[in-house]
Amino acid sequence: MSTPVSTQVDTAQGTVRGTTTPTGLRAFRAIPYAAPPVGNLRFRAPQPPAPWTGVRNAMHHGPVAPQRISQAFSAAGPDTDQSEDCLTLNILAPAEPSDTLRPVIVWFHGGAFSQGSASAPAYAGDSLVERGDVLVVTVTYRLGALGFLDFSQFSTPTRTFESNLGLRDQIAALEWVQQNIASFGGDPDAVTIAGQSAGATSVTTLMCIPSATGLFHRAIAQSPALGAAYGPERAAGWARDFITWLKTTESLAVDALLSAPPEELVSAGARLVALSHREAPGALCMSPVVDGDLIPEHPSDVFASGRAAAVPLLVGSTKHEGAAFGAHGSLLPTSSESINLMFEITDPGAQLKVLSAYPGYPSHRARAQLVGDATFWVPAVQAAQHHSRTAPTFVYRYDFTTPILNLQGQGASHGTDMLAVLGSLDSSRARSATLLGGAEELAALSGRMQDHWLAFARSGDAGWPAYDDDRPTKIFAAHDRVISDPGRERRRAWEGVARYR
Repeated sequence: MSTPVSTQVDTAQGTVRGTTTPTGLRAFRAIPYAAPPVGNLRFRAPQPPAPWTGVRNAMHHGPVAPQRISQAFSAAGPDTDQSEDCLTLNILAPAEPSDTLRPVIVWFHGGAFSQGSASAPAYAGDSLVERGDVLVVTVTYRLGALGFLDFSQFSTPTRTFESNLGLRDQIAALEWVQQNIASFGGDPDAVTIAGQSAGATSVTTLMCIPSATGLFHRAIAQSPALGAAYGPERAAGWARDFITWLKTTESLAVDALLSAPPEELVSAGARLVALSHREAPGALCMSPVVDGDLIPEHPSDVFASGRAAAVPLLVGSTKHEGAAFGAHGSLLPTSSESINLMFEITDPGAQLKVLSAYPGYPSHRARAQLVGDATFWVPAVQAAQHHSRTAPTFVYRYDFTTPILNLQGQGASHGTDMLAVLGSLDSSRARSATLLGGAEELAALSGRMQDHWLAFARSGDAGWPAYDDDRPTKIFAAHDRVISDPGRERRRAWEGVARYR
């Protein structure tokens, strides 16, 4: 029997001591990949972490980024510590030694760029590590106003406000992985970035950021909202609205932004989100901004021109993305009125063409399908078609559902593929989803999807035909299959339709 690898590891900053999980894996938690973004570093790009002496305890999860806790995003419980000092990552690694370095999957959590946590049970990754002999790294990054609003217009000669801070955090984490992951048995030349929803949007955006080039070698995007990046004028308007909700004036903005407690920033951010949903349904005010600096061009344009990072891409969505979003207080414009306003703002001449592709509109089912397509599916397949001309690209659709999900009208809705991919089959969410049956089928599907994801992380080949002009798409269901161009008529209806910019 081989000797287990030590849970004490030397990094570039100092020595960390992890722990062993109940399943026998090595876990290292809350390792700082950047300096705490507090005090003078609030609203600034991440700085290198300070070294430490002695052995740092890496046995417990650190605080989550300031946010409004929502169980919908499985971020944490209501009593979980929140802090601006949250720029940490977690590493899960096999216990047994290896003669070769193992592939690394760096996972960015979802949550509309305003909620979520790397320490959420749904992102534990134990099942992937055990099945695939890989390392899984989960990253905590700045959220909401602290990470995804652009206050650069309020910069002064003595105080700079930088943009896209959450994405800059992710890049800093990837730089840390390049410098340190070999010490944990991971291969810095075999890094796959992956995520779902906002995490997937981070992945596709990172593929379009020049300064992220070379920090990863493959990319997995599950339900990316690829269009959720906006120009500096729209972003500046949201920042000014935020200042109003912060109950201050633009002339006092600098002092207010630097002195406000995190909870006040979170509260003002929640009010801004509600306002932006009313004024521009379907636009996400907490999001990347095309700032001409970190993000020189809109990601959709970068993909369309074939200039996204030339790495293999695995991308897909669920069959019923929009079913998870309610008509009231939703992130998506699921009511007829909000859909009408969305087209009025973006492309009024396209509305009749698009609506004709959704039989039964304005039924709830048709509205949900339309907004799910507009936000997740259509931009993803458009990007896949362009990217397939420069790098191997694999497209999937997740169709699996269970009796209770069907009864609830959810079906294969946004995020349901997470259960299968990450293998969190013992979680409360998985038990709820299989309350009336489907547990065995979900477990079998999880094994199949994990094998595809792991094969992709090892080789860049997902194990089904690569995307091309025939648009082969892997359908994951009780019985998997590959079909050509699913949803063809709906896809064609969106061709040339303008989006928020």
